[in-house]
Amino acid sequence: MRMKHALLSTAASLALAFAAANAPAGTANAAPGLSGQVTGPQGAMEGVLVTAKKNGSTIAYTVVSDAQGRYSFPAGKIEGGEYALRIRATGFDLDGADRDGALKKAIDPQNPTTADLKLKKTRNLASQLVNAEWMMSMPGTDDQKAQLLNCVGCHTLERIVRSTHNADEFTQVVYRMANYAQVSQPIKPQKRMDPEWAPKPESFRKFAEFLAAINLSETEKWQYPLKVLPRPSGRATKVLITEYDLPRPTIEPHDVILDKNGMVWYSNFGEQYLGRMDPKTGATSEIPLPEFKKGFPVGTLDLEIDKAGDMWIGMMFQGAIAKFDPNTEQFKFYPIPKEKNDNVTQLNMLGLEHQVDGKIWTNNAGNQEVYRIDLASGKYETFAPMKQITTPGNHTIYGIASDSKNNLWFMEFQDNYIGKLDAKTLALSFYRAPTERSRNRRGIMDENDRLWFAEYRGNKIGMFDTREESFKEWALPTPWSGPYYPVVDKNGEIWTGGMTTDRVVRLDPKTSQTVEYFLPKDTNMRRVFVDNATTPVTFWTGSNHGASIVKVEPLD
Repeated sequence: MRMKHALLSTAASLALAFAAANAPAGTANAAPGLSGQVTGPQGAMEGVLVTAKKNGSTIAYTVVSDAQGRYSFPAGKIEGGEYALRIRATGFDLDGADRDGALKKAIDPQNPTTADLKLKKTRNLASQLVNAEWMMSMPGTDDQKAQLLNCVGCHTLERIVRSTHNADEFTQVVYRMANYAQVSQPIKPQKRMDPEWAPKPESFRKFAEFLAAINLSETEKWQYPLKVLPRPSGRATKVLITEYDLPRPTIEPHDVILDKNGMVWYSNFGEQYLGRMDPKTGATSEIPLPEFKKGFPVGTLDLEIDKAGDMWIGMMFQGAIAKFDPNTEQFKFYPIPKEKNDNVTQLNMLGLEHQVDGKIWTNNAGNQEVYRIDLASGKYETFAPMKQITTPGNHTIYGIASDSKNNLWFMEFQDNYIGKLDAKTLALSFYRAPTERSRNRRGIMDENDRLWFAEYRGNKIGMFDTREESFKEWALPTPWSGPYYPVVDKNGEIWTGGMTTDRVVRLDPKTSQTVEYFLPKDTNMRRVFVDNATTPVTFWTGSNHGASIVKVEPLD
């Protein structure tokens, strides 16, 4: 089946801008650039994010001020024209900005432009806090706060702490939200089709009481001080961030990856499309996926490229796996058998070393089963590994990965298990990460069959050497970061993103030293990707709640 794709956004001015950006230094096409100094009430300010976006453009550039408060955009990025300048520095606003927080600036097309920026103390600190800062600020035990990690996938915690719901009201609110699919967002909620998915409302009573104790249900202002993370400094200021707007606010770019030609592809967590973006122009297109189950939640999750260059997609609540050939633009689908296709079916993740034996793996997050699909026949084999865990709890499978022999490895999300299904013997093995209740999310297998995985609640990156059967862990520097997915670059450094911090983490496993690059907007990072073809490497991710794709280029 050949799928038509529609070009959704393109602009000649963007193409010209990038042509100028890629022109050799010193040519007539080179743009003059923009620079300046950021000062606040106490003088020069380091670690202030300065964003410049040309009127009518879908691409914004962000740099960070250094120890002297100076900022400068790389040559060729800022061409002549009218721009909106914005800042991000928690606790401060841009003096002279309009109601949208922007300062208008005309860029001279012939000469370098200087724009010195003055910051003032904000009068609305709460609106600037990231989710991790709310969790650091509010009273409560770690167990109470950890429950909020289930909320940030759909909305910010600011919505909770600003609310006035009492415990009775929150009991009903949490119950209602538990019946929304995780592909939801406030502007597009999607209900699950299984009415028995969530427990009864009263089971949420204790959590509701905690929420009512940290919001504004009984007070006009929070009875706890608001804590703020430090601004970037040192190496964390040496970065260029590019953000590409997508055409609609309902687009949720969950998995963002690059193909061998440098084209950006993304899964859409809340809509039935495979997305593509040209990073040279910002032009995007969408390739529609069919709805196999009308009325069920739409959206896709895992997006992978196999060794042949084909793309594979987990179609979640639509009950199928999709294979896409980017050369012919043809899809092939592997729907789950009818007898398995019930109201909770949710095919999320993929294990793709099928060149070994002609089979791929996927998981059903609805009933916690694992399937192996024979690509020649389309036949599904069924496994139920969670039934073998004897410890108490509602154990669930999150990420999966295949090793070099196409053995399946999977991360257990409620506790700290790592599981293995042997491709030849079908023997099942379990291992436990050192951190209790680490809530392991997604992971990747490297060329040495080492499994790297994110410990969502444990706030660490873990590595399991599948040959030596040994673990190592690295803690993230910011509390409650909520890492979702790690990747290891060509230099051996680990990269991940926090779902609660808007900070990209770069970690050297040899020294445990980290650099955190602060992003200019609420980003809610999920899948992360590193392009090893550049030097230094380039980091990519999607803004799952902001309908944009983000590129981070470290300058060292």
